[in-house]
Amino acid sequence: MAVHDHASPGDAPVPPPGNALPPDPLTPPVPAAGHPTDHVADAPPADPAPDLAALLTKAETEAGDLRDAWLRAKAETDNVRKQALNDVARASKFAVERFAGDLLAVRDALEQTTVALAKEGGSDALRSGVELTLKELVAAFERAQIAVVDPAGEKFDPHRHQAMAMVDADAPAGTVVTVFQKGYLLHDRVLRPALVAVARPKDATPPAA
Repeated sequence: MAVHDHASPGDAPVPPPGNALPPDPLTPPVPAAGHPTDHVADAPPADPAPDLAALLTKAETEAGDLRDAWLRAKAETDNVRKQALNDVARASKFAVERFAGDLLAVRDALEQTTVALAKEGGSDALRSGVELTLKELVAAFERAQIAVVDPAGEKFDPHRHQAMAMVDADAPAGTVVTVFQKGYLLHDRVLRPALVAVARPKDATPPAA
């Protein structure tokens, strides 16, 4: 009868072959050489501060550029708005310029008629009618800021006067001595220059005939 060798529960464990010792369950395993986790615990953590500083600098630069662009756009918009307002005001101010220019001849005619009736002794009714019409026209000119340029005795102004002749006179040279036709201004803009004769300098030689 064969006898079987059975280990009893109290027998000591059989050691593995060779000199290898069994692993200790309380000791963590040591990673093998060349493992990806080598020296990971010893590496310092990445410093995010340089990246944040660069991003902040970039953001501040872009914000400054956007502000400059906004200020330039605002300035251009303000200039366009002011120019548009000036254009509208100018157009409104001088809207009657052409019509007023057409009325100058009417006023000239009424003034000449008034002078002629006073000299020739025309009928009182006709003279009164012409004078009343002229008075209403003068009032309309004043409401429209149309001013008369009658520069007799004043210094010649090439911007408002048109010299028709140079004459010898006792007045200082360059003085308006005769007004052939009165001029008119609309809000300081010349509607029609005054046609005048100007005193010649004393030592000036008149042109040969």
